[in-house]
Amino acid sequence: MPIISAFYGILIRMNRKKEHNPPHFHAEYGEFKANFNFDGDLIIGEFPPKQTKLVGAWAVLHRDELELDWKLAQNGEELMRIIPL
Repeated sequence: MPIISAFYGILIRMNRKKEHNPPHFHAEYGEFKANFNFDGDLIIGEFPPKQTKLVGAWAVLHRDELELDWKLAQNGEELMRIIPL
């Protein structure tokens, strides 16, 4: 799964599998892993509260880019890097 952004020790990844819904991205911080929707809400997994807020803020700022990357992923295309927080 390619890394599309990284900030404050948090890695943001998106899967390039087709039929992989609902739209979301993966975040990793140390041993913590979670999935977030494009509104920045944690939907699956566990993440520290401070890092959850950082990921949520980043997602809100970059929702358009996340949606574009999701479309690219669904087509099996190369994903774009997104500016870190």
